[in-house]
Amino acid sequence: MDTSHPAVHPLGVFVAGGEHPPRRLRTKALQGMPGTYGGLALRLGQFAFAVSACATMICVKEFATVTAFCYLVASMVLQCAWSLTLAVIDVYALSTRRSLQNSLLISLFVVGDWVTSTLTFAAACSSTGIAVLIDHDLRDCGNQCGKYETSAALTFLSWVLISMSFLFTFWLLATR
Repeated sequence: MDTSHPAVHPLGVFVAGGEHPPRRLRTKALQGMPGTYGGLALRLGQFAFAVSACATMICVKEFATVTAFCYLVASMVLQCAWSLTLAVIDVYALSTRRSLQNSLLISLFVVGDWVTSTLTFAAACSSTGIAVLIDHDLRDCGNQCGKYETSAALTFLSWVLISMSFLFTFWLLATR
């Protein structure tokens, strides 16, 4: 009867010369992860698009009469606060050359990015739906629809950047 023989790989064997085997090292941090220049650029982009979307919507006098537009402003204010806070943390980490590879900290970033990403996407979709309803279906927009659509487009751009940040931090957490 033919049987296979397991290969024997002894544990704790040292490399010739008495040196310990090399430790497994993490690959270089990808740009876009927290504590990198790419991560800082993503956070500043999120902040810039969120401020622009909020400012564009606030310029419209009657935005407060529509719940979806109020929700967009509220979610963009939250997005501004979150992105600016993490941009400051990234600047601190880069200036002091500290790593943001703490599992608890990365978990906080993942959950925060996920929540703000979801809120931003919902705000962008709802405000876009109302802008289309007012402009194309009711034909009662006047000159304000351009501002509604611009604000929704800027919100979508902010969502794209926050989603990229979420994916990078989630990848970092998953590969720990």
